[in-house]
Amino acid sequence: MNYRTLTLASVSMAAALLAGTVQAKTLIFCSEGSPENFSPARATSGTTSTAAAETIYSRLVDFERGTTNLVNSLAEKYEVSADGKVYTFTLRKGVKFHTTSYFKPTRTLNADDVIFSVERQLKKDHPFNPIGGGKYQYFDDLGMSENLVKIEKVDDLTVRMTIKEALSPFITNVAMPFMSVYSKEYADQLQKAGKMDDIDLKPVGTGPFIFVDYVKDSTIRYKTNPDYFEGKSSLDGLVFAITPDSAQRVNKLKAGECNVAAYPNPADIENLKKDTNLKVLQQAGLNVGYIAFNVQKKPFDDKRVRQALNLAINKKTIIEAVYPGGIGETAKNPLPPVIGWAYNNDVKDYAFDPEAAKKLLAEAGVPADTEVDLWAMPVARPYNPNAKRMAEIVQADWAKVGIKAKIVSFDWAEYLNRTREGEHQTMMLGWTGDTGDPDNFLYELLGCGSAKSGGNRARWCNQAFEDLIQKARKTSDRAERGKLYKEAQVIFKDEAPWVTVAHAVQTVPMSKNVDGFKVDPLGRFKFYGVSMK
Repeated sequence: MNYRTLTLASVSMAAALLAGTVQAKTLIFCSEGSPENFSPARATSGTTSTAAAETIYSRLVDFERGTTNLVNSLAEKYEVSADGKVYTFTLRKGVKFHTTSYFKPTRTLNADDVIFSVERQLKKDHPFNPIGGGKYQYFDDLGMSENLVKIEKVDDLTVRMTIKEALSPFITNVAMPFMSVYSKEYADQLQKAGKMDDIDLKPVGTGPFIFVDYVKDSTIRYKTNPDYFEGKSSLDGLVFAITPDSAQRVNKLKAGECNVAAYPNPADIENLKKDTNLKVLQQAGLNVGYIAFNVQKKPFDDKRVRQALNLAINKKTIIEAVYPGGIGETAKNPLPPVIGWAYNNDVKDYAFDPEAAKKLLAEAGVPADTEVDLWAMPVARPYNPNAKRMAEIVQADWAKVGIKAKIVSFDWAEYLNRTREGEHQTMMLGWTGDTGDPDNFLYELLGCGSAKSGGNRARWCNQAFEDLIQKARKTSDRAERGKLYKEAQVIFKDEAPWVTVAHAVQTVPMSKNVDGFKVDPLGRFKFYGVSMK
């Protein structure tokens, strides 16, 4: 695992903030890693969504804090045409973009800003499309680039989006971080100055907190937006003290050097609960941790090999070692059971059976002592609190059936990029739902479109599975959708592009003086609505 340690400078900065006059109102969050950038349109990790989308930016619609309920945000209302293909959004009046050291807006939010934010991702000839590499993972994986026919300005405060076919998950997709609204006025200023890259590095949004500065791998500082359209936060400021080591995060929380800590080591949770200066919030997770086989690489193009390596893993050992104290349960489907209406409880998981695994490997012609790589995440995530330990267990299990696994890891951003490009044979990752809709798991992670764009790390494209999930996303009948998704899960299990490992309980420890924090079922951290006693 490639953990980085917190620099002395960042520790000093955090300590100084706590000791300073603003300590009562500045919340310090011990975060788990550095953001990929400050671009919700380009980023895919929850780390970046928390650092940018949930702090700096806003969207037309959003999820109510602590739930997956959809609420209006920059749009005060929206209407859908009878055929489900045209969405008309009415924008709030007078919403102000942030004033920063590098930008001072001269106007409030209008339709041009929404159109700019969408067309940057939609149109390959848009001047900002190639900025940062020209890849918009979510936009493409969710089929927005194919399904969104056009976005047009009706008037300054009215925007209309037209899609090819009615899609049940469309409006919840609009609430996702990648649909954050940027300032076109700021973009125009950057283009004129020849500094277009700054749009993803020096962000300007309409969210509750204003970006101040970022010291890579150390700290991110924000100040409160006094003009936030939902009302000014009771916090005066917000600091992310980037602390990749979970033990350090816990130690800093106990020492009062941060007020909220991300992803504690499961082994520390019981002790944290006993600390009278702390409180620990927990909630069933809308997530899945998995190991993906790259089906485009041998020997994983043979499903017998994939099935065999499913059979070779003792998940019970993993749950006990990586998710102790009941903070995780074995996963048999790519959907978590909390999405009950679409979850197929009749699916039978692969039982731990090394002898059956050996037999299948022999049938597939895989010789003993075959070497494969097993990529392990370098950071703790809500769906996998200790990927290194999990990798060691899997390595030992696979060795028993004649597969030698070499554990590989990289810096988090590099890990995500390389797996997206399909460089791995097998890799660990996971997913926390963005919307609460099964489409967000099955289409985003296992669809043929995302196999091309990289969101589908198994790079698995099965036409029978694809037909079912495509049909499901085009009907609004929930019972029918649930039936289709359950059929799709049967195909998934037989094809075995993943080892479904676990669904984890989300756990957030914090100081007792933090008030109003709600665990986000979508796995991000939201600090608007939080106060300090």
